[in-house]
Amino acid sequence: MVYLSRIYTKSGDGGQTGLGDGTRVSKDSPRVTAYGEVDELNAVLGLLAVHCPNCPDAELLRVIQNDLFDVGADLCVPPGENENPELTLRVTAAQHERLEKAIDRLNEGLQPLRSFILPGGTPAAAWLHLARTVCRRAERSVVTLMATEAVNPNALIYLNRLSDYLFVLGRVANGNGAGDVLWVPGKSR
Repeated sequence: MVYLSRIYTKSGDGGQTGLGDGTRVSKDSPRVTAYGEVDELNAVLGLLAVHCPNCPDAELLRVIQNDLFDVGADLCVPPGENENPELTLRVTAAQHERLEKAIDRLNEGLQPLRSFILPGGTPAAAWLHLARTVCRRAERSVVTLMATEAVNPNALIYLNRLSDYLFVLGRVANGNGAGDVLWVPGKSR
């Protein structure tokens, strides 16, 4: 359980922060960037929930917000050689498999795409497209981190599936794709 008695500690005033294992790193380190972008994605989903309370799959979106805290916690603690799985929170395959099942369920009612989609349509779809782009940025940050440090591969897989889920859910929020705004190549030439 998390217990916060003080919000400010002044320990980051010099540009460093503490990881979950107590290691001090620069606030612009790839690991901090990665979990910071996951946090930003979670905030976008919070805005979606507030502005579009009737968004399709709202219950799963709330589960996803909890999952994103798991992803952040996972990224915040560098994997150790002899870590105890009972003490370290790691993203599991079951979490991204849940997203795959949701994508399959939602995609059943959608017509195949014949063009790329512009972000827009309904307010919920627009928020979902914003969340998708933030998710892709977080995913890229995790890839950057993985180039130099150990990362649980399930965290990356989760973000990859989540961006796909957000795309499909955006189409569902646009009347199962009927309200999708399609890209017309060269339209303004």
